[in-house]
Amino acid sequence: MTVRVERTDEFDVEPAQLWAFIADPANRARAISVVESFSIDSADGRRCTWEVTLPIPFFDRTATVETYDRVREPPTNVEFVGQSSALDVTGRHEIADRDGGSQLRSEFVVEGRLPGVERYFTRKLDDELENLRRAAERAFERESTEGSA
Repeated sequence: MTVRVERTDEFDVEPAQLWAFIADPANRARAISVVESFSIDSADGRRCTWEVTLPIPFFDRTATVETYDRVREPPTNVEFVGQSSALDVTGRHEIADRDGGSQLRSEFVVEGRLPGVERYFTRKLDDELENLRRAAERAFERESTEGSA
């Protein structure tokens, strides 16, 4: 079974600023609640390893998810894929200019390889995209505050 969630969010920042946030795999990893830790594994920043803890029955270990940016088209598109023994994930982010701000269209697809993975993400995947939106807003607020000091 595959779980798919799409979401569109508006931001009061230029597309280049949104691109700088969303294209950074560390920002994406930090925003996902089940990612316990991560490491950037390549000099170009396109490979990232997530250590994921899933709150599902009979899974009492951390899953290592090897991710890499499959598509990177500044400043409008980034797509990453991740693979592990527990799940596969694909994330797509498209940025568009919107009246002095920007729009982020995100799609996450999770394919579970263990019982309970799909059920968990069916309930929580939209929450994870909300976490990403909030992380972006906090980053933009920090930049705004630092820029005005």
